[in-house]
Amino acid sequence: MAPGKNYNNIAAFHEKLASSKRILALCGAGLSASSGLPTFRGAGGLWRSRNATDLATPEAFEADPGLVWLFYTYRRHVALTASPNPGHFALATLAKKLPEFLCLSPNVDNLHIRAAHPGSQLRLLHGSLYQPHPLLDPAHTLDPIPSASLPTCPECESLVRPDVVWFGEPLDEAMLTEIDAWIDATEVDLVLAIGTSAVVWPPAGSTERARGKKTSLVTVNPEAEMPGNLRRMRTRDFAFAGDAAVLLPQLLEPVTGKPRADGTYK
Repeated sequence: MAPGKNYNNIAAFHEKLASSKRILALCGAGLSASSGLPTFRGAGGLWRSRNATDLATPEAFEADPGLVWLFYTYRRHVALTASPNPGHFALATLAKKLPEFLCLSPNVDNLHIRAAHPGSQLRLLHGSLYQPHPLLDPAHTLDPIPSASLPTCPECESLVRPDVVWFGEPLDEAMLTEIDAWIDATEVDLVLAIGTSAVVWPPAGSTERARGKKTSLVTVNPEAEMPGNLRRMRTRDFAFAGDAAVLLPQLLEPVTGKPRADGTYK
């Protein structure tokens, strides 16, 4: 189905936003990239001669927990050097203005939380780099971590793993059930796909589940207006190609107001 003629018209989107009471957002790595963080698969491309995705598995942790913790200590160190961008602040402000707004994010960098996004309206699908919080020396971001320095459970003394969802592992079932219940409560007016193609499951399943008869899907990423994405669009959908950190404050302005010069809101 071809998109409507105003699919990338901000004024037309603002008309839809004005009548929207329930909004679901799915954020991807592209939103964090606007803060200077590499996407997961692009975290250096190769990390210490290893493919980054090969280190995010239970098998990798079993084989070499020190190397896996070194990788996640590095990722946390990099995340701490970044700051929430105007897109994060716009979403956090939207949540405060609109009670029926829910944001789903697989990003583990805590930038949503640092932007003061209300926890009740945020679901971190893949966990967080900061829980649990082992006291690993920052110097270990480049040097091997001694076995004695690896975090252990204070009760059973077994090794503690990063609190993230790895490849081959399911998302938290209770959280997914809660998200489905929120979506099913009544029709969702807008679904925002931000910094993501919204084709990776199971997160993409939530956006599909939320698409009712009158729901508009709004895609915001640099490839949003590529032919492949436009072919998937319905006439009521929108697509805005560009940096989410730049576009989101413009798109959400009727609800959030104008941001300050630093991207934050009053």
